Amino acid sequence: MIISKSNKNLDKNSPIALFDSGVGGLTVLKQLKEVLPNETYIYYGDTLHMPYGDKSEEQLLQYSSKIFEYFEKRNCKAVVMACNTTSSVVYEQVKDMYNFKLFSIVQAVSEVLASLDIKKLGVFATKATVESGAYNRKIAEYNPNIEVFGQFCPKWVHFVEENSMNEPKNKKEILADLEKMLENNPDKILLGCTHYPFLLDILSSGVQKDLFIDPSLYFAQYIKRYLHSKDLLATHVEEDEFYVSENPEQFVVSAQMFYKLAYLPKVLTF
Repeated sequence: MIISKSNKNLDKNSPIALFDSGVGGLTVLKQLKEVLPNETYIYYGDTLHMPYGDKSEEQLLQYSSKIFEYFEKRNCKAVVMACNTTSSVVYEQVKDMYNFKLFSIVQAVSEVLASLDIKKLGVFATKATVESGAYNRKIAEYNPNIEVFGQFCPKWVHFVEENSMNEPKNKKEILADLEKMLENNPDKILLGCTHYPFLLDILSSGVQKDLFIDPSLYFAQYIKRYLHSKDLLATHVEEDEFYVSENPEQFVVSAQMFYKLAYLPKVLTF
């Protein structure tokens, strides 16, 4: 049985935490720091278990619960599920279990997407996100007239984490995946994994860049509106913290094309 916890007494100056399987969630952190520059952030990249897209629901619950327990001990006021996979698979089970506000990228962004003037939406995502049908269901709740095409891209997360997307054979595979998606004639294509905006330059080499939607901006604005409505915007900022579950050196290398880290993240395992 899930016991719902109250988060009414949250401290506005407590940190906002984000987690993902690796560097992908930095796309969300970057947008959050632009729209909410006075907040303090804790970022956790679960690189030991990356990628999440091929993990079972049981495994995702196990990983995320340990991370959430740590964030709760740190008195975080909000936790951002920057990972589309965990948002799709475990959010509904855990959303009321902790003493912080839990934000899910799939649930938040689907509401915005449903308001767009489009009829066909392509969604590039991990296997777990596509098979969950989370974007299809959530968008249909708000706008059943949008047709959603989900497509699994099995190697994209690895390309980003290894910073190998510009190798000719990898670039060729990315563009082949794009060609397959374009057969559906989508009006827009959602980059439904936070790693995928790292590939935007390659994806837009053959088509208009505005065909693609990076959901991180929508997500950041959604979080800002919520915190403002609950009088939870911070009044002072402290130094951000970065953690990974293994290989901090590779994390910095992979992140540098999108987010410059001034120091190695600390290794933290549960």
